[in-house]
Amino acid sequence: MKLGKARPRLSAKTLWISKYFTDALPPAPESVDWGKNVEPWGMMRNDEVGCCTCATAGHLIMDWTTADGARYVPPDSDILEAYSAITGYDPATGLNDNGAAELDVLNYWRKTGVSGRKISAFAMVNTRNREHVKSSVWMFGGLYIGLALPISAQHQDVWNVVPGAEGEVGSWGGHAVPIVGYDADGLTCVTWGSTKRLTWEFFLEYCDEAYAVLSGDWTGIDAKAPNGFDVEQLQKDLKEVAA
Repeated sequence: MKLGKARPRLSAKTLWISKYFTDALPPAPESVDWGKNVEPWGMMRNDEVGCCTCATAGHLIMDWTTADGARYVPPDSDILEAYSAITGYDPATGLNDNGAAELDVLNYWRKTGVSGRKISAFAMVNTRNREHVKSSVWMFGGLYIGLALPISAQHQDVWNVVPGAEGEVGSWGGHAVPIVGYDADGLTCVTWGSTKRLTWEFFLEYCDEAYAVLSGDWTGIDAKAPNGFDVEQLQKDLKEVAA
């Protein structure tokens, strides 16, 4: 198991998803499980290389395309190609395997693409607003998040908060995962080739960044909340930050 998420790096250009949730937005369902039909997920080399930020992109692509009935699995080589382009990692020697900032990966994904697939936009989600988190997972088919993992996460079947030094924020390191579902008890992420449950308390304590990602691979937004998401305003804002 390899980590590889750098500390959050913010940009004044980054959009906030809350701006586009209107009063007409219907409440998110009590539970969502977009990843239930995706198996196997595959490691995408994150067991050997600190490419979790790019593997998360790959797993979201799998999540979206499976839900829409046209499953696509990005080859491991494409994940490493993106990781190398972003970080300077050399697959031949293993040099420069120092992880990546999520913002850099998201910008690369939008401008260049991962495995030939581009996203149209991404926007930050307030991790302390559970309703916005739920709505984002529901409407966009998942979330791209970062965790400052504690040492305790190394041996937990379900990630939960524990007291003491083992539960210290970031004591293990930074890790990127996609959220592909949630219910009243917690959320479901994908990490190291399989799904993992984490409690809402764990998410609140250790999630240090979260992004809703808009992709042509996911058409669910059109069916889920056509009158509750201000697409027109988002499109206007995107023209200002497209550079």
